Amino acid sequence: MKTYKDLHKPASEFENRSDYLNHELQIMKPKRFRLNLPGRDFSFEWEDLVPAFAGTVGIIAMYSSVMMAWAEGLTEAWSHVSLGKDFAIEVTRVEMLIPALLFVIFASGFFNPRANLAGNHGPMIPLIASIALAGAHPLALAILIGVFGLLLSFFKGGSRLVNLTSKGVAGGLLIFLGFSGGLSQIKTIQTWSMGLEHATAHSGSLGYLGLVILGITIVVYSLLARIGKRWLSIPGCAIIALITALIGGAGFDLHFTTEMGIPNLSPIYWWGSTEEGWMLGLPNMQHFVASLPFAILAVAMWSPDFLGHRIFQEMNYPKKSEKVLMDVDDTMTMCSFRQMVGTALGGGNITSSWGTYMIPAAIAKRPIPAGAILLGLMVMGVAILGSPMDVAIWPPVRCIALLVGVFLPMIEAGIQMVKESACAQAAGICIFAAMVTNPVLAWALAMFLDNNGLIGDLERPKRLSVIDRYVIPLSILIICIIAMLAVGMLEGTYGISGYL
Repeated sequence: MKTYKDLHKPASEFENRSDYLNHELQIMKPKRFRLNLPGRDFSFEWEDLVPAFAGTVGIIAMYSSVMMAWAEGLTEAWSHVSLGKDFAIEVTRVEMLIPALLFVIFASGFFNPRANLAGNHGPMIPLIASIALAGAHPLALAILIGVFGLLLSFFKGGSRLVNLTSKGVAGGLLIFLGFSGGLSQIKTIQTWSMGLEHATAHSGSLGYLGLVILGITIVVYSLLARIGKRWLSIPGCAIIALITALIGGAGFDLHFTTEMGIPNLSPIYWWGSTEEGWMLGLPNMQHFVASLPFAILAVAMWSPDFLGHRIFQEMNYPKKSEKVLMDVDDTMTMCSFRQMVGTALGGGNITSSWGTYMIPAAIAKRPIPAGAILLGLMVMGVAILGSPMDVAIWPPVRCIALLVGVFLPMIEAGIQMVKESACAQAAGICIFAAMVTNPVLAWALAMFLDNNGLIGDLERPKRLSVIDRYVIPLSILIICIIAMLAVGMLEGTYGISGYL
C-alpha cells in the first residue's frame, strides 16, 4: 500500500491551489496513537498558519474569560478566597503552556491527528459563576468530567450520538449557536465602544466606533467569501479591526500589563493549601457531590459540540478524504485526559473540542496535525511573552475574530444543511426549543422527536433500531433534564437572553 510520501505531489503539478489541497486530504493516512512525522505522514502548508492564528486568538479570549469567571465566582462563594485579574492571567498562562505541549503538539500533532485539539467548552462559561456558588471545586469538576468522558468514549457513545443526529437537527443547532453567539459578540463590542472617551481635553463618546468596525468587517468578510478566500477572514478581519480601532482613537484603551515570564508550574502551589494558588486546597467529598451535575452537563454538551466541528470538515473536504475527518471518540478521549491533567497541574479550563481551530482549518481545507503543531507553538510563545495576550483579548480583536471565525460560519453551515422541508422542520423545532430552554436540551429533545418520526423525515425511524429510536435518545433527554434541574438551568436564563 502506497504511503502519503509516495503519493505526495508538488503544488506546481496542479491547476490551482484548491486542487492541491484536496489531493493532500485524499492521500493522507494518519495513524492512531502512533508516531506521525512531517514529510512522511503530513506536510506543512502556509494555509496552516490561518487556523493556528485563529485558534490562538480564540483560546486566549476563552481561557481568560473562564479564569476571570472562576476568580469572581470563588471570591463571592468562599469567605477566605480573594482572587483577581493577576490570578486569572497566571492560571490562563498555565493552561496555555503545559496542555499545549502535551495535548496539542504531541497528542493531536504527532500521535493521533484524527483527534481534534482539546480546547475550551464555550457554552459552559456562563455557568461558571453558578458552579462556584454551588460549592463545586475546579479540580473535583475536572476529575468527574474526565471520568465520564472516558466512559463515553470507551463505549463509542460519542460517535453513536453523532450518527443519531440528523442534518435538520444539527443544522438548527448550528444556526442557533451561531446566531446567539454572534449577538453576544456584537453586544460586547458595542458596549466597549460606548464606554470609550476621547483621550483629549474635550471628553466625548466614541460609541460610533463599534458600528464602524462591524460595518468594515461585513464588507471585508463578504469580499473574502466572494473570491474564495474566506479562510483568511480571522487574521484579515482581526488585523483590520485592530487598525480601525487605533485610527479611530481607541488606542488609549489598550494597555500592555502582562509581563514576560513563565507562571508557577507546581501543582502544590495551586492546590496545596488555602493560602496560595486557588486558595481552596484539595477537594473533599462535598466538593465532588456539588460538582456532579455540572460534570454530567458538560459531557452531555460534548456530542453536539463535536458534531458541529466535524460537519465543517465534511462540508469543505472533498470526497475520499474520510481518513482525515476528526474521530469523535478519540477527540472525547483526548479531551478527558486533557481535562484531568490540565487542571491537576493548576489550570481551571473546562475542555471541549477546539472550535476556533477546527472551523478555520476545515474552511482552509487543511487536516489537523500541521496546524496543531503551529498553534501549540504560538500558544506557548504568547504565554511566555505575555504582552500579545493583551492585544488578543482587546474587545475589537477578540470579538471580530470570534464573529468571523466561529459564529458566522456556523450560521452558514447550518443554513446549508437545511435544504429539504423535512430538515427545515426539524431545524425549526430545535431552534425554538433552544430559545425556550438551552441548546443542549433542544438537541436532546429534537433528536428524540426526529428519530421517532414526530418531526423531520418520516422514513428515518424505519432505518433505526429500537435502541437508536427510543432507548438512547430518551436516556439522553432524561439525563439532560435531571442535570439541568439540578444546576438551575431550566429557569429561562440560558437561551438567547443568556447570551445578551
